[in-house]
Amino acid sequence: LGPVTRVETRFDGEPLAAITDPNQLETALLNLCVNARDAMPDGGLIRISAHHETLEEDNSQQLAPGDYVCLTVSDDGEGMDEETLAKAAEPFFTTKGVGKGSGLGLPMVHGLAAQSGGRLILKSRLGEGTTAELWLPAAEAPAVQEFVPQAEETDAANRPLNILAVDDDALVLMNTAMMLEDLGHSVHEVTSGKAALAVLESGEPIDLVVSDHAMPGMTGSQLALAIHMIWPDLPVILATGYAELPRGSAIDLPRLAKPFSQKELAKAIAEVVRR
Repeated sequence: LGPVTRVETRFDGEPLAAITDPNQLETALLNLCVNARDAMPDGGLIRISAHHETLEEDNSQQLAPGDYVCLTVSDDGEGMDEETLAKAAEPFFTTKGVGKGSGLGLPMVHGLAAQSGGRLILKSRLGEGTTAELWLPAAEAPAVQEFVPQAEETDAANRPLNILAVDDDALVLMNTAMMLEDLGHSVHEVTSGKAALAVLESGEPIDLVVSDHAMPGMTGSQLALAIHMIWPDLPVILATGYAELPRGSAIDLPRLAKPFSQKELAKAIAEVVRR
């Protein structure tokens, strides 16, 4: 988060366990902290806290009654007015300026909360900072699960791959790399099509390319065409938030709609490898 950002944690003494995907939760927390940092360009304090709460019927969080863990990230940054706050979790909405944000961070957090049976609640006032509350259903009791080795998979789609991840948005690239590494793959990260071609030309062994489409200089589809001309057997998955690729795309590419989950990413990789 940088040297001018301080982080303070506040947790109850009791162990807390929530029903959610742990890796996506880590990514969500990183997203919230990066947003908080960006809202304080001159530095400041980010407070991370968590507590257990039992919600009754007709609660202000608009959640089903029951036990929840509330993970909170707050800052004293620029804050948002009511209009911006209402749009903050919409896909591709960002206030960070061209090239500084994809508008996919908060939708990813919102999606995790929803699929876990919880909710993301944002509270903010212009000039007074922002608080993000991630409400997740509480687990009955924290437990250490015994590791049970699984039988080796013979399906080639499950083997570890060397994957080249390409995205001009550093945060989205980080999220993608984390999901790929959690799936057991080795990841090379680059932020442009030109850099991706340089990696391939260096002789680095790459099994698969996962690339963003809307990038300056060279789009993902243009990168895929260049790859296809020189390395015709190297598969490319195109990640895009657009409904259709531009007309004139020369090759048919497997696509992954943004924002995507780790499950959707794994499925796309499996389908490409089996081809």
